[in-house]
Amino acid sequence: MRVVAFNCSARKDGNTARLIERVLVELRHEGIETETFTLAGKRVHGCTACMKCRETLDRRCSGINDYVSECIEAIDGADGVIIGSPVYFADITPEAKALIDRVGYVARANPELLRRKVGAAVIAVRRGGAIHAFDSINHLFLISEMIVPGSSYWNIGIGGPAGAVESDEEGLQTMARLGQNMAWLLKRVREDGC
Repeated sequence: MRVVAFNCSARKDGNTARLIERVLVELRHEGIETETFTLAGKRVHGCTACMKCRETLDRRCSGINDYVSECIEAIDGADGVIIGSPVYFADITPEAKALIDRVGYVARANPELLRRKVGAAVIAVRRGGAIHAFDSINHLFLISEMIVPGSSYWNIGIGGPAGAVESDEEGLQTMARLGQNMAWLLKRVREDGC
């Protein structure tokens, strides 16, 4: 089993990366292969609504060739997906939105791309907007027929400056439990042959 994680923060090693890693530690502990894609500093473009994905039906974004194209290819070969974003102005980053829009369009043209994969949102926040950002990511998962595991709280960690999230004990515990629940769910989905 394989889970791909997407750090959609402008900081490569900031709070979002630390929260995602806390989830991945638990997955690896359960024998699940993980890979992280960091969008910071990469060429990332939003969807242009060219609709070529609906013509080609090849499970790829045919209109733009950038880092998001690599991300979509990685998602295609994965059993689980984690999308992590910090909250800047009460919502996800532009990079996260570009990823969601492009993956979403390709998945609408090729429904089996995401169907019954396990998806989890991870949010780093200083103060407000966490639940809105969490919902933004989960909207992709739910409309794509993905299975979303829960945790002991919403999947958010609190901290402003890079590294501050390490002081959010509840947030770190939430991420660990998310990883445990995601691993459990991935194994059940695999057993049932979904």
